[in-house]
Amino acid sequence: MAGRKGGSPRVLVVGSSNVDIVVPVRNLPAPGETVLGGERKEFWGGKGANQAVAAKKAGAEVRFVSALGSDGYGLAYRKYLADTGIERRGLIRVPGPTGVALIVVDGMGSNQIAVSPGANSSLTPSLVGKKRGVMEYGEVVLAQLEVPRAMVAAAFRSARRRGAVTVLNPAPASGELRARMLSLVDVLVPNEVEAAALCGTRGRVRTMAGWVRLCKKLREKGAKAVVLTAGKTGALFFTGAASGWVKPPAGIRPVDTTGAGDTFCGALAARLAQKAPLTDAVRFAVAAASLSVQKRGAQTGIPGKRAIWKAMRGVQLVREFGC
Repeated sequence: MAGRKGGSPRVLVVGSSNVDIVVPVRNLPAPGETVLGGERKEFWGGKGANQAVAAKKAGAEVRFVSALGSDGYGLAYRKYLADTGIERRGLIRVPGPTGVALIVVDGMGSNQIAVSPGANSSLTPSLVGKKRGVMEYGEVVLAQLEVPRAMVAAAFRSARRRGAVTVLNPAPASGELRARMLSLVDVLVPNEVEAAALCGTRGRVRTMAGWVRLCKKLREKGAKAVVLTAGKTGALFFTGAASGWVKPPAGIRPVDTTGAGDTFCGALAARLAQKAPLTDAVRFAVAAASLSVQKRGAQTGIPGKRAIWKAMRGVQLVREFGC
């Protein structure tokens, strides 16, 4: 079913654009440790751009609102996104460098990431407001926290005024979100580390029962629905009417998990823009994320909708948790 009468489903993504500099290592370094790695490679990245490309490949029309630097990276990234089929109207050029992420990836596909925001820090409501009507787009508005939170709040308020669904990937999560922000969120999509940080829980929660408690707490804090991603375990979803656990297809061997969560969010937004039920959208997103980890680079492994639908055959839905 189309997201709007007479056209394709549309998603507005508001967020970051980074260049990912990736170094493969045998083992991730411990604090204070130096490790020697393999050949450095560069990929297009940034949580916002990753999610925009994922939503596009999953079948949505996408407008991406992001700030790119005046350097060579910024110019090349703008062309790349346009070639991918993403609307350029929301791409704003600002003085200074484009954002950069430094990533190390071990032999099991796990990673550590440090980000220098660069131009992403300039993405503010006043900057975007100079492009009249740029936010008036999409049945779903998707954002993350690699850009100023005031920008995210402004995007969600705009979405609420016109009845669009809001989806927040609260990454990176540096602490609890204000109730005012959570009240603007229709679907909150943290991973297990981010969910714990948002709940003020110390240490990493590693059990299914613990993840369930985090989901319940986040709903109590104001999010209408919570979808918690838990890596190779799959994802949990909680709403006022339904809850469950979605397991990925068997036999997935990760090469690089960088961007898997972003692929999940983009695919989820694309299906929600098609007016799909949350349960169906989560199954679609789990299938997409499971495919994305089989290639290096945050965007290189993002699958197309045909491959996602095929992978959905192996996705399992387990309904077993009370709301």
